[in-house]
Amino acid sequence: MDSPTEYGRDGFARPGPDNTAPALELLKKAVAETGVKQVVVASTYGDTGLVAADLLAESGVTLVVVTHNVGFKEPGRLEMSGEVRNRLAEKGVRVLTGTMPFRNIGTAIRTSQGYSQQDLVANTLRLFGQGVKVCCEIAMMAADAGMIEPKDTFCVAGTGRGADTVALISPAPSNRLFDLKVRQILIKPRDW
Repeated sequence: MDSPTEYGRDGFARPGPDNTAPALELLKKAVAETGVKQVVVASTYGDTGLVAADLLAESGVTLVVVTHNVGFKEPGRLEMSGEVRNRLAEKGVRVLTGTMPFRNIGTAIRTSQGYSQQDLVANTLRLFGQGVKVCCEIAMMAADAGMIEPKDTFCVAGTGRGADTVALISPAPSNRLFDLKVRQILIKPRDW
């Protein structure tokens, strides 16, 4: 049986934080090969963001680390500590704490499709894996906040903790959800 970090053209054998290092190495290689200069990384506590910042330090990319919103797990509490946020800022990383668009996309669906189902898009994207859904979500969040330009962006996310998904996305703000394009899924778990 494959170890969690073994992967091939079909992706990681299983989801999880053991895939973080190979996912980020693949990201670094893709950045070097493509010249894409924007990277958005989901990182609840900041661990994955710090690893990405160190790995991409000399690449010249704009790196945005997206956290959960304040109160996601407990009222008034942010899961990423101020110390980690400061360490990321010292490395030149932009840290974004904001509301996740798939929690509030009824307007976009109603405008485009004529009906509203809050989880329709999120659940549809989960057919490709939790990480793909999160990659789309953090691309919109970074676009909403003006932290990235409307150009191709590598997005990194995971299933639970760590990173196991890397996707190339043409971002759009959340009110233009259906303008977002998933250009390529570089890696994701086969089974999640």
